[in-house]
Amino acid sequence: MYDEQGAEYIDCINNVAHVGHCHPVVVRAAHEQNQVLNTNSRYLHDNIVDYAQRLSETLPEPLCVFYFLNSGSEANDLALRLARHYTGHQDVVVLDHAYHGHLSSLIDISPYKFRNLDGQKEWVHVAPLPDTYRGPYREDHPNPAVAYANEVKRVVSSAQEKGRKIAAFFAESLPSVGGQIIPPAGYFSQVAEHIHKAGGVFVADEIQVGFGRVGKHFWAFQLQGKDFVPDIVTMGKSIGNGHPVACVATTQPVARAFEATGVEYFNTFGGSPVSCAVGLAVLNVLEKEQLQAHATSVGSFLMELLRQQKIKHPIVGDVRGVGLFIGVDLIKDEATRTPATEEAAYLVSRLKENYVLLSTDGPGRNILKFKPPMCFSLDNARQVVAKLDAILTDMEEKVRSCQTLRLQL
Repeated sequence: MYDEQGAEYIDCINNVAHVGHCHPVVVRAAHEQNQVLNTNSRYLHDNIVDYAQRLSETLPEPLCVFYFLNSGSEANDLALRLARHYTGHQDVVVLDHAYHGHLSSLIDISPYKFRNLDGQKEWVHVAPLPDTYRGPYREDHPNPAVAYANEVKRVVSSAQEKGRKIAAFFAESLPSVGGQIIPPAGYFSQVAEHIHKAGGVFVADEIQVGFGRVGKHFWAFQLQGKDFVPDIVTMGKSIGNGHPVACVATTQPVARAFEATGVEYFNTFGGSPVSCAVGLAVLNVLEKEQLQAHATSVGSFLMELLRQQKIKHPIVGDVRGVGLFIGVDLIKDEATRTPATEEAAYLVSRLKENYVLLSTDGPGRNILKFKPPMCFSLDNARQVVAKLDAILTDMEEKVRSCQTLRLQL
């Protein structure tokens, strides 16, 4: 990225510009379709069918019905409606610290937001974040997937004892605002079993992590195993490379229950010819430039460089991630793992002065989050970590407020 004076920055956080800022193939697709036709989806156009077909090829076969919208918030709001119509239930189970969007319906299911606003609604139930670094079941637990899934089971049982009925479990496939969390493999399958038994559906929020970001798979929920299939998948952000596109994918039974209400779903701009042309272009670039494989190789390289920083700098407590979704957990003390909140803010500010754009997240605002455009290169990784290393070294030597960084300070 460049500022108004032409200074060049390395962007480590913009997961919206998925295939790169202003990618010429995506820009051209929008421009060319704009010159021909751009209207709402009441007017039949091949692009929407072609795009749905291409998306369906990336997903498990049961997920074959698509609704197109303009934002991730709209997608999650529709997913909530679909779940409630299909199950006939009202309540939702979410993970602690989750964020699912800015609409009122989604603020209500986002602990990250509602705890600072109107509080928790009686129809919302919060389960512990499956965090194996900071949560109750950590890296030394024999089976954290089952342990965290049993916490969901406990939350569901508690709700049922109060006469509540579960419509859905919402989870980001890789919780981002919660601190760049990688749920233990098998966790989603176990949770889905408990949720289905309670009559609910499983909603996988792929808005930040879908479209090949994890490298090994096209969708992050696939990290949980080939047998796991969500009932609903929501997409946003990266789907349009900056153009406002979003999507909900679901199964035929869920879609039929929604249709049976007689109240059609219509979205003026969702699924427009231009939006679908943009979406198709993003898929074409991902395929032609082999960006999924690129995310695997560059992400692995970046993780290794960051692990070297963990050995060198005591403030780095944990490095976790997959593909180009990586979190660096900064701590004040290795034994207590106290979040190094002030130090993280200082570090991010210093990085910006050094032309690297990075930000923090997590409950303690101490997680450095890496979610760069998928074209992020090996050279970008080297440059960023070299600057990170230099600033951490300088902090250890000079910044007395960071006394806990080294025992001798």
